[in-house]
Amino acid sequence: MRAVNVCYCCPWRLLLLHFLCSSSMGSPSPSTDPEKKVGSQGLRFRLAGFPRKPYEGRVEIQRAGEWGTICDDDFTLQAAHVLCRELGFTEATGWTHSAKYGPGTGRIWLDNLSCKGTEGSVTECASRGWGNSDCTHDEDAGVICKDQRLPGFSDSNVIEVDHQLQVEEVRLRPAVEWGRRPLPVTEGLVEVRLPEGWSQVCDKGWSAHNSHVVCGMLGFPGEKRVNMAFYRMLAQKKQHSFGLHSVACVGTEAHLSLCSLEFYRANDTTRCAGGSPAVVSCMLGPLYATSTGQKKQQHSKPQGEASVRLKGGAHPGEGRVEVLKAGTWGTVCDRKWDLQAASVVCRELGFGTAREALSGARMGQGMGAIHLSEVRCSGQEPSLWKCPSKNITAEDCSHSQDAAVRCNLPYTGVETKIRLSGGRSRYEGRVEVQIGVPGHLRWGLICGDDWGTLEAMVACRQLGLGYANHGLQETWYWDSGNVTEVVMSGVRCTGSELSLNQCAHHNTHVTCKRTGTRFTAGVICSETASDLLLHSALVQETAYIEDRPLHMLYCAAEENCLASSARSANWPYGHRRLLRFSSQIHNLGRADFRPKAGRHSWVWHECHGHYHSMDIFTHYDILTPNGTKVAEGHKASFCLEDTECQEDVSKRYECANFGEQGITVGCWDLYRHDIDCQWIDITDVKPGNYILQVVINPNFEVAESDFTNNAMKCNCKYDGHRIWVHNCHIGR
Repeated sequence: MRAVNVCYCCPWRLLLLHFLCSSSMGSPSPSTDPEKKVGSQGLRFRLAGFPRKPYEGRVEIQRAGEWGTICDDDFTLQAAHVLCRELGFTEATGWTHSAKYGPGTGRIWLDNLSCKGTEGSVTECASRGWGNSDCTHDEDAGVICKDQRLPGFSDSNVIEVDHQLQVEEVRLRPAVEWGRRPLPVTEGLVEVRLPEGWSQVCDKGWSAHNSHVVCGMLGFPGEKRVNMAFYRMLAQKKQHSFGLHSVACVGTEAHLSLCSLEFYRANDTTRCAGGSPAVVSCMLGPLYATSTGQKKQQHSKPQGEASVRLKGGAHPGEGRVEVLKAGTWGTVCDRKWDLQAASVVCRELGFGTAREALSGARMGQGMGAIHLSEVRCSGQEPSLWKCPSKNITAEDCSHSQDAAVRCNLPYTGVETKIRLSGGRSRYEGRVEVQIGVPGHLRWGLICGDDWGTLEAMVACRQLGLGYANHGLQETWYWDSGNVTEVVMSGVRCTGSELSLNQCAHHNTHVTCKRTGTRFTAGVICSETASDLLLHSALVQETAYIEDRPLHMLYCAAEENCLASSARSANWPYGHRRLLRFSSQIHNLGRADFRPKAGRHSWVWHECHGHYHSMDIFTHYDILTPNGTKVAEGHKASFCLEDTECQEDVSKRYECANFGEQGITVGCWDLYRHDIDCQWIDITDVKPGNYILQVVINPNFEVAESDFTNNAMKCNCKYDGHRIWVHNCHIGR
């Protein structure tokens, strides 16, 4: 059973969870005497807001005995570095705007803060002057510091509370605990962890709103009715330890700590008289209902309701928020993006409430339209489209401000059934899985036959390590020595499974073509991955037919870019009919797209004078409406490079002078319509209606964060002389 961390806040001072520094700190170099700070001028610094980790939060400064905040206007990572050192951390890893950790109170001490990053104190940075600001607390700045303390800095980040009791964790405990219970736990007694241990909550005054908040924290989209008669009968037979006698939630809170809480005092002799422990039952989201074999929960949507999805996240329930409007997917601007709006997205997708509302394209930048800005949700809405928002123009927001979320997920325990061994870091190694029943559990290896990127993606996801850079079929160099038995074989995954057990595999006995621990499965995982996307509109705009003489196609024939009937043509006389178009392939991920093979394995082609770093980079097909292939082409990754990039991105890959090949994040590779092999040979295609299909990275040779957007389809009409290409869209 998984416990969810929750911090307590006193009923009479909700949201005032302050992490204090016992003294200010301004020197950029480690200090052995934290009491002696040069340039801090008696200032004190702290991190505040909720929810957050100990090393992040809204920045608050105490000056002349009064606490205040900093406006996010002109705020930069350099300013965050200075402030993190003031707070006793070595450096900053990021910063936040628009009161991500909630609006502060009191004065706004600094506005238009401009730092180089090397200052010994924030007092050395330029600004409008102390207390001179035209901002509101909706623009309070925050920082995310590296979780590494400066030597000699003590007593910082202490929680300041008005009550010694704190709710640290929340869980559901099943009333009947014998036998093997499947995870996740969806129903049970609500328990909170107090300093003296786990305690129950009195059910007097317990409401559906309270249940809704608890379920959201535990990763479930909603609550269900409970058979209280059964639990009251059990309660009469057991003794209980009550810690909370009153919980009052509105139902929109992302955490129980934001509700009004009242604790029993130590000298209370009668607790929950005539009452019982609070019980909650939660609904499983579709992803987890299907994975556990339960009936899929039906979450009805009004007709015409736009859809929402997450892209670019390394783990389930996280990613860049994208919404569908008028048939086009677009992103959401992060202005005023908060936990309430993020929680609406998470629940709509079948997860719990939001753990984090991320801004500044933390999950990568999208492409195309930005549909929503300044979304203001109460938390009760069934869809993000039901929240008030602002109409947006191209000048209002850029994709560098794309909003993202991290949702609370139910604990499934799948990560305990898999491990890596022999690797140089926790992100790589030979895959070992646990099989058997309690009392007879054992670890074993996976046969490397047919093990590939999709299977490795599932293994890395199950481990909680993000994506797979590589799926390896030989792992002799990671010989762990202790585990030698192969216990799983024939593993075939679609890539969307939550664990390897959900993938197809041999059930009764293990069959492995290549025996020995040398040929067992391994992975190299990564928190980031590339994500390729074809610019479909450009294909539609540039498609045309060319009759090209055979004497100009010798190089193309050498690289197998013509239909098979070209081999029996009367060379060099005659021609081939080619469907030509441009393809612009963007990398929208969070890691560069690099060929799977190293440079030493690239193949030199003398005719065109270039290296192929991937034999098959793109498939081009002409299909009948029922899916029968009538013509095909392919594109090797010759000259895989950064043709153009976004304004703030520099090119890294260029094929000239035999340079490195790849596509940088925020860049795209353009194959123009007039270069060799950028076509489909349709010489043998008869007039009719067809489908043009383009698939990038078709063999999944290189890991991507999303393979569902690698295919593009267009409708085509061919009359024997001309071709019309229309309705080009992403998706198979």
